[in-house]
Amino acid sequence: MTELTPATPATAARLGDSPAARSPRLRRLVTVAVLAQAVEYFDFFVYATASAIFLGPLFFSGLGATAATLASFSTFAVGFVARPVGGAVAGHFGDRYGRKPVLVASTAVMGVATFLMGLLPTAATIGWAAAVLLVLLRLVQGFALGGQWGGASLLLTESTPGGRRGFFGSFVQVGSQLGLMGGISAFLVLSFLFTNQQMMAWGWRIPFLSGLVMIGIGLYIHRAVEDTPKFKELQAARPEPAAGKQPPLTKVLREHWRTILLAGGAFVLPNAVAFIVVSGILDYGVRSLHLARGPLLGVILAGCVAPLFFLPYFAHLSDRVGRPKLFILGAVGVAAWGWPMFAMIDTGNLWLVFVALFVCFTIHSLMFGPQVALYSELFSTDVRYSGASLGYQVGSVFGGGLAPLITAALLDATKASWSVAAYMTVLGVISLLSIAALRRRANSAGRKEL
Repeated sequence: MTELTPATPATAARLGDSPAARSPRLRRLVTVAVLAQAVEYFDFFVYATASAIFLGPLFFSGLGATAATLASFSTFAVGFVARPVGGAVAGHFGDRYGRKPVLVASTAVMGVATFLMGLLPTAATIGWAAAVLLVLLRLVQGFALGGQWGGASLLLTESTPGGRRGFFGSFVQVGSQLGLMGGISAFLVLSFLFTNQQMMAWGWRIPFLSGLVMIGIGLYIHRAVEDTPKFKELQAARPEPAAGKQPPLTKVLREHWRTILLAGGAFVLPNAVAFIVVSGILDYGVRSLHLARGPLLGVILAGCVAPLFFLPYFAHLSDRVGRPKLFILGAVGVAAWGWPMFAMIDTGNLWLVFVALFVCFTIHSLMFGPQVALYSELFSTDVRYSGASLGYQVGSVFGGGLAPLITAALLDATKASWSVAAYMTVLGVISLLSIAALRRRANSAGRKEL
């Protein structure tokens, strides 16, 4: 991608964006983005892990083992259905009133929904109503997460020099990875502290109750950071909203719907991979390969360490060589690696499982690292929150939302892991075609404004 034109000195001074002021603010923004994303995705991955272990027998006890697992993964997918709606609503208000207030609201709502999940009675207590309440809270959780990623991403990318936008934007994804690792770690630690009977009785609730931390994070964001210079500049330049003026959401859907769909298509593979590994492989390893749950959780957690180093590195590299090139390499690599990865997992050797997952997450970082900057650069400032959020969340529905359910269904139908490798290949083709088309359709206005 071409080098981007920075803000003029006069504009920078007016917005408090001088080089001297920029560094402390960027440090605070990186801290905020990592914290918000880590805790929010911790809550989300807690559900992903719990759906593979506990939620089926607790909330769908009237079904058989396989049917209960599929029903549990279905409730997991429900949260993803709500994410584009949350992204649309948050994008509309974020483009009109600012990135920060919407991020604060999304963070608080996510925390409350997760906390209430930890208090839910199970099917043994209230019957089918337990599953209904679980689904409703899952919808709220997905709605909140739909608006969070865009807010955290734009706080960084709209406050960062063009030549380093990929690097700084990657810390949003680092936060996601820390949240994933935290969600796995919570159940790993608890599995050593409590017996299986204690975990099924009440121990599974503990990670959900930590959702209260999200409210504190929201208050910290509200007090610690200001909105982005780019949004302040837009707000100062545009007149008061006039009657009949086209809302940001309407405008982005009318003028950029193709870009949104292509961005969603590009995201199906990188989003699906994380959930195939966390939920799908965990369920497969325990139920089909008869691996012990605790050691397998530990191996999955160890494999997740790779992106903490490679996400910033590949994002930094994208500032030099361009984001689509790395994204394409990652998509080809992950789609191809799925076959040897599952062959290694099928051995049941935990060392080989670790190597398989470590390599998978390393290649995955080629896509996931540059993604924040890539999506931010697709849209102009006045519709950036709406466009970036919708593109990301549309992909999450067909990627991560369905991945555990499809993985479990394929394994149950074929009794062989090659079917999941084939599924990853199909997703890889979709992502490759989408990013290739997106590379030609990228909105140059958005890159110039940033």
